Amino acid sequence: MTASQIARLKITLDAVKPAVRRRVEVPLSIRLDRLHLVFQAAMGWSNSHLYEIRAGGIGWGVRVAHSDFDVHDAARARLIDALQDVGTKTLKYLYDFGDGWEHTVKLERVLDAVPGLLYPILIDAQGRCPPEDCGGPWGYADLLDVLANPEDPRHVELTEWAGAPFDPSAAPTADLAKAIDALAKRWARTPAIRRKQAN
Repeated sequence: MTASQIARLKITLDAVKPAVRRRVEVPLSIRLDRLHLVFQAAMGWSNSHLYEIRAGGIGWGVRVAHSDFDVHDAARARLIDALQDVGTKTLKYLYDFGDGWEHTVKLERVLDAVPGLLYPILIDAQGRCPPEDCGGPWGYADLLDVLANPEDPRHVELTEWAGAPFDPSAAPTADLAKAIDALAKRWARTPAIRRKQAN
């Protein structure tokens, strides 16, 4: 594994049904603060809460002054360092400490970069990301129950809040791919070759 290679990562949102999974390819040299932005774009989150990326007992995130939350600065660490220093192929990604969205991130394979291709890339997407601030996995399960039951007194209100129609099994793949492409273009040092959009 070298910093010039590409990591294919599978990101799974834990404790939700239907399943929400993404596969992305990122440079092994990517800084962890940028990897967080890739996760946000791939999942469909709004990047409006704190986060932590964990490998073993080590955590990286945003350093907050006068906080009890003790993490290393994600802007000062790279994916390859997190994987090799800890000796793992699995990371944990926590987004929104209030709702507690936990993700399992697995290194599926290491690939050579395709010359001229911009990374990160969305490979595939399954399931729709829950709405922000819906109460974590348990609140999301309750939300889906209410949306599926027109007789529930909260049905109209939560249908409007979630945005009708809300299909939890349908990933907005084209929108997610565009968001990741925008990151790749912003971080690019050289012109891109054309690539196929994710399905």
